[in-house]
Amino acid sequence: MTYEVAARHRPGRSWSDAIVFLDLAAKMLLVLLLIRVTLDPTWGNLEGKAPFARAVLYPMLAFVIPVVWAVRGRGDSYYPWVADLLVTAACFGDILGNRLDLYDAIVWFDDVSHFAATGQFSAAAVLLTMHHGTFGQVLERAIAIGMTCSIGWELFEYFSFVTRSSELRWAYRDTIGDLTLGWLGSFTAAAVITAYWRLTQMPSNVRLEIDARGTDDEVHPRAAT
Repeated sequence: MTYEVAARHRPGRSWSDAIVFLDLAAKMLLVLLLIRVTLDPTWGNLEGKAPFARAVLYPMLAFVIPVVWAVRGRGDSYYPWVADLLVTAACFGDILGNRLDLYDAIVWFDDVSHFAATGQFSAAAVLLTMHHGTFGQVLERAIAIGMTCSIGWELFEYFSFVTRSSELRWAYRDTIGDLTLGWLGSFTAAAVITAYWRLTQMPSNVRLEIDARGTDDEVHPRAAT
């Protein structure tokens, strides 16, 4: 069985600039939204949903990577913009989703949010702590960190506002569903990162021959066309 490996595409300058812009813009908008929510929780549709706790927690998460990077004196190394953007976007998405009332207006938005946020935190953790690895190794790291974050969030919700709201009646079922979606988000993050690493590590002028059993047979350089 023969597979043609696509040419490797490293993010160019334009992609790098876009990631930096999105990260900085998300941080700025997150801070502005949190200030507005702190002044008036009803504006962000967060009344009774721990708005002040979010106003403290989200900036801590959004700025933990740059603070740690600065403290460790890593200024001469490549800054992990992608991981930083993933963490910031997860926090920003929750605040924006509440502001637009998407959690109440769209029945499946909460499920997508749990899936995406856990996947984002898992991907960020893998990118920060690993540079290569098999799918099993990446999955192990993604699940361990992603599910820890997911359980921590469920505990935060339960003790901060669920016990005092009407959601308590179906909290158990909702929690099980959220944890399952979080696991799927971590699994997806591991699969995407592993696939990306495999593609970017394969030279673009090489064709990999794989037999039907899935083992490497031989590697033939391809002539430039």
